[in-house]
Order: sequence, then structure tokens, then C-alpha cells
Amino acid sequence: LPHPEFPGDPDRPVSQPPQIRAVVFDLDGLIVNTEEIFHRTGTELLRRRGKVATPAVFHAMMGRRAREAFQAMIDHMELVESIDELSVESAAIFDAILEEHLNPMPGLYDLLDLIDQRGLPKAVATSSDRPYLTRILSRYELHSRFQHLLTAEDVAHGKPHPEIYLTAARRLGVDPKEMLVLEDSENGTRAAA
Repeated sequence: LPHPEFPGDPDRPVSQPPQIRAVVFDLDGLIVNTEEIFHRTGTELLRRRGKVATPAVFHAMMGRRAREAFQAMIDHMELVESIDELSVESAAIFDAILEEHLNPMPGLYDLLDLIDQRGLPKAVATSSDRPYLTRILSRYELHSRFQHLLTAEDVAHGKPHPEIYLTAARRLGVDPKEMLVLEDSENGTRAAA
């Protein structure tokens, strides 16, 4: 019978998809709902400057390391403050919102259990820094659920560069095409692809 992918050529060989041998998670928006908190923080940071946050500025910032994200905000919103000034103020706003709004993403524990049942190793690959990752994972005792934790400090290039996912594949001992990556941003998806 013809293969559904090649209905007109039943003799054409069918390539099998690679077997998934490891799973890598982005952190923000995949493990915890911090994307929402980042949006609230950015909105307040810009409101204090008489600016209205736009989808375009959040799109430019999402999935990037902190300094790159703040530079995107400065460029898009024509801000005069430095990255360091915005970072300090943003951290204070974020911390105030975090305690009230932080939660694991719905279905996270069920997904982690399913991956564990399949015997697949897991990693986190985030553009955030290590102290932030540690703080977030510690709140829900998630460190032990992952074999490797990669952060901005582990790579020279941030997402959308693929370095963090290539590094994750090496540490997990799998070929990159055998690694399932779970992402929620364009920059992260481009890095994974």
C-alpha cells in the first residue's frame, strides 16, 4: 500500500523518525508560569516611564538572556536608562510579584512522571542565570527531577543560537536529533531547531 507521506510512490523508502532518547525543558513558561510574571514586571517597569508595553517588545525580549532582553526593551521603547539600572528595578518588581503569582505549569508533574516512566533523562536549558534557576527549582523541590541544569553561564551565545541545546545533548549523551526540546518562545524554538 502507498505510504500516506508518499501516496503516489509506494516503492519510495520511508525514513523513520529518530527515537527520542532525552527531553530538555526551557524553564520560564514551561516549568513555571514566570512568563506571566515577566510580562507583569515589564509592563510595570514601562508604566513607571510613561510607556505602554507592546506585544512587539515582549516578543523581542522573550527567550533571551537578561542583558539581551533589556537591550531589546531599551531599543524598542527608546529608554534612556542603562541595562543595569533597569535590571535592578525590574528585579525588585519581579520579586514583589513572584511570591503571589508563581506556580508550576499545569500538568508539569504528570509530564515529568511520564518521562521518568519511559526512562528518559531530562535537562533544563534556560537563558536565565544559575541563581535564578536554583531559586525557582528549589521552591518546588525540582532539582532532583533533572539530570542536568544549563543556564546562561554555561554558554557563550544565548538563544536563538543553538549552543545551549547542543551542550545539553552532549551532557545527556545523545545525538541532538534524538533529543525532544520543549520550548515556548520563538528564540528558544529557533535555538532548538
